[in-house]
Amino acid sequence: MIAFIDRPFLHEDDDESSPEPATTVQDGNLPNLFKGLGLLGTVEFSGGAVATAAKDFGGVQFSQPLAVINPLTSHDIVKVIKLASRTPQLTVAARGNGHSVAGQAMAHRGLVVDMKTIEPKIDVDPDAAYADVSGGALWEDVLKRCVLGYGLAPRSWTDYLGLTVGGTLSNAGVSGQSFIYGPQTENVAELEVVTGAGDLLVCSNEQNSELFYSVLGGLGQFGIITRARVLLQPAPDMVRWIRVVYREFSEFTRDAELLVTRREGDSFDYVEGFVFVNSDDPVNGWPSVVLNPDQHFELARIPAAGPVLYCLELALHYKNEDPTPLVDMVRRLMEGLRLTEGVRWEVNVGYMDFLLRVATSGSGEWDAPHPWLNLFVSKADIAEFDRLVFNHILNHGVGGPVLIYPLLRSKWDKRKSTVLPEGEEIFYLVALLRFWSPSPKGLSVEEMVAQNQQILHICNTNKFDFKLYLPHYNCMEGWKRHFGNQWTRFQQRKASFDPTAILAPGHKIFPRNWQSS
Repeated sequence: MIAFIDRPFLHEDDDESSPEPATTVQDGNLPNLFKGLGLLGTVEFSGGAVATAAKDFGGVQFSQPLAVINPLTSHDIVKVIKLASRTPQLTVAARGNGHSVAGQAMAHRGLVVDMKTIEPKIDVDPDAAYADVSGGALWEDVLKRCVLGYGLAPRSWTDYLGLTVGGTLSNAGVSGQSFIYGPQTENVAELEVVTGAGDLLVCSNEQNSELFYSVLGGLGQFGIITRARVLLQPAPDMVRWIRVVYREFSEFTRDAELLVTRREGDSFDYVEGFVFVNSDDPVNGWPSVVLNPDQHFELARIPAAGPVLYCLELALHYKNEDPTPLVDMVRRLMEGLRLTEGVRWEVNVGYMDFLLRVATSGSGEWDAPHPWLNLFVSKADIAEFDRLVFNHILNHGVGGPVLIYPLLRSKWDKRKSTVLPEGEEIFYLVALLRFWSPSPKGLSVEEMVAQNQQILHICNTNKFDFKLYLPHYNCMEGWKRHFGNQWTRFQQRKASFDPTAILAPGHKIFPRNWQSS
């Protein structure tokens, strides 16, 4: 590791405005460019950090950076971006915990900034009910700090919490609470951001609002999130965790939609669902549905079951001192659901235990390829999607969990950058959380990727109203189709906050210096 700390640290009000000539970067002279930069952090040009930054959780994209930056402060990131701006070709990618699935956090022959090396910060204001959190902090650490220290917790989560705050806020951040509170992007009050122009700015609904709306769900294209003010609420003590099974997709969606459209307080605190295959496969079949080893799945209770079945997963938060008996609370909330008797499982778990239940993406090792496919599909098309995809292409499973649950458009601020299906209020998250394993029965990585493309082809040829979540395209034309009528706004925001396209090159949206090309 090479550390460069050759001159005093510059604060944001110090003068760095004098113009410098453009520099052509070659492998040999790159270290020299950093020597006068005055970083408090370190720079690595080879070794394990560079090799790690060349791959991600998806395991299907590989792209070697020229260097990995380990910043200690937001000002280190400012200096790195300004350095990149003085060259005609350098780009900068922020990398959190490496959980992108298609190279989104990579920078081919560019610079990767390891956000986890910034001094961690989780400062809780219990009276104002928020926490100021570093962009590179993991959500699991935010959870522990807020709950154990103050009895408070963020309102909206992802299922897996080994992700950075800045990473999920750059996409959306969805889970079973999103039908109540919206995605994580709707539950922050303020951000500190380093833009692609090298400006360190605080933004919110009231201050630098266009940057605030741009960055949330903005795929890292407009700025790197170095701090977020996360909204908090009182944390429960316990969770009643419930799973029920359906044979018919129409009954599954009816109950799911009923629960997410009830008035707040008249439904569960968490609603998700998943598809599983009618087999004893430990990953996709009956064994994957029960909540603990003492529970058993009796298929005989579901007559004439088809190749796939559906599970509704519910959770009710409660305090140990709640006056209403838990069984009465659950019975009231389950009223009106078309449940199948004998295929229901329930357990009580601690609130933190429930949120931390997903230790990894599912089964499989972190280093195994994970060619995931994540979609938002309109309610109008979800039944046909079930028929053509779940019951035809995927009726033997995907080698990992298959999530499906409804979300509400009204919980998303349309001023922010995430794009949704264009139709009605209800749309569904569909997540094929595949992982490759050496099992002789499983698909190869190439076959999984080809199957993902087949599903997208079906969506396009049937004119489904859908959008990719955690999107990735290989050309600007694909991105234009993705953003649709929001493309012009997205371009304008790029021109305002990252005019030379330094940031997030792994998405392949804008080439470097795109406006002059």
